[in-house]
Amino acid sequence: MIDKDIIKDILGKALSTGGDFAEVFIEDTEKSSLGLVNGKIETAVSGRDFGIGIRIFKGLRSIYAYTNDTSRESLLRTASNAALALGDVREDKAVDLVERVNTNIHPIIYVPRSVDIAKKVAKMKEAYNAAKDYSKEIAQVMSSYVDVDQRVAIANSEGLYTEDRRIRTRFAVQAIASDGKENQTGYEAPGKGMGFELFDIVDAAQCGKEAARIAVTMLHAPLCPSGKMVVAIDNGFGGVIFHEACGHSLEATAVAKGNSEFAGKLGQKIASDKVIAIDDGTLPNEWGSLNIDDEGNPTRKNVLIENGILKGYMIDKLNGRRMNMEATGSSRRQSYRFAPTSRMTNTYIAPGNDENHEIIQSMDYGLYAKKMGGGSVNPVTGEFNFAVLEGYLVKDGKIDRPVRGATLIGKGSEILTRIDMVGKELDLAAGMCGSVSGSIPTNVGQPLIRVSEITVGGRE
Repeated sequence: MIDKDIIKDILGKALSTGGDFAEVFIEDTEKSSLGLVNGKIETAVSGRDFGIGIRIFKGLRSIYAYTNDTSRESLLRTASNAALALGDVREDKAVDLVERVNTNIHPIIYVPRSVDIAKKVAKMKEAYNAAKDYSKEIAQVMSSYVDVDQRVAIANSEGLYTEDRRIRTRFAVQAIASDGKENQTGYEAPGKGMGFELFDIVDAAQCGKEAARIAVTMLHAPLCPSGKMVVAIDNGFGGVIFHEACGHSLEATAVAKGNSEFAGKLGQKIASDKVIAIDDGTLPNEWGSLNIDDEGNPTRKNVLIENGILKGYMIDKLNGRRMNMEATGSSRRQSYRFAPTSRMTNTYIAPGNDENHEIIQSMDYGLYAKKMGGGSVNPVTGEFNFAVLEGYLVKDGKIDRPVRGATLIGKGSEILTRIDMVGKELDLAAGMCGSVSGSIPTNVGQPLIRVSEITVGGRE
């Protein structure tokens, strides 16, 4: 992507003022997206982004600079200017590079850019037609398609040179049901680290039908009552609560600076015995997976919590220095415009031993959150607030009726200790996660879990 001799010169220039580590991140990304509203293509965008990021460490100080001017003069000037922020010029250092070839655990069958746009549009229309035909109450249907083909090369002053290619495809459909007075929304958005073969395992029409079903069901649901309740949270995107309320607090980005409720608690009990929490970037073809992270380290299966005991954090190189701990293959960034930091990949609560029907039967009165929506969290305190996209009241061990307008309110550390039943059926769901290093693809997941008490906000 860039001549290796130039990369060596960049690294040498970056170390010219006394820095003790330098890194070059080169990115070449092609992306296309389509948007369909009410059966017609409204947006069709494609583009290519190429650039280089240069990072320098001096102890715990870090400088980051980037450019999309790939001339040798510009690259050396960018490296020099970044280095000057750390001290006076001494001399360029010599850097040798040894190439490492990574094992590709994410095979691609159909590279997206080689697939005719008409085939992509056809899948979007399948979803539209299925959603629209579900009910006369479906007032609007929107579907979208996006594929990304990212090539990266990473080199550093420790001698590493390595490359990777990441291809991802995602499809989404949103249905809005209306009775003329109120609207309710249903949403499905599967994504994988694969090409157009995504549609070999994802039925576009079924996605449209499911989005419409949620919207219509919630349109006719009464308002949810409020109060403290037993809550069962379903698998798949239900894992967003752990991701937001606990996962971010286990990233070294927060832990190293003491901005996490779990800082300094390794080896301590922070959750119920039922909880095993994992971040695994090695799952083949998953939305959040990578062969290597954005510092060039192979991704790992990192056990964060084991039977309630805090076992580890997600750590990048810089914060690893601050914590005197090894990096865990967890460093990620949106693009070359962002310095990397510790982030999640595929984060989930591992399967337990409880049957789904037993979890529901155990509830005298409570809420079954079948589908979660968006929310917010304060990583310092762990306090969160999440919307329930599709919810049902449970009475006497049986699902009673759908309810809408529910929110789950609580604190991550408290919720972890109140998980008292964990089902056997793990499912993952795709999402986008934002943090200081930009927006990146991540998976959330869990089996059906039961939380003995959560504050449920409602409007009844």
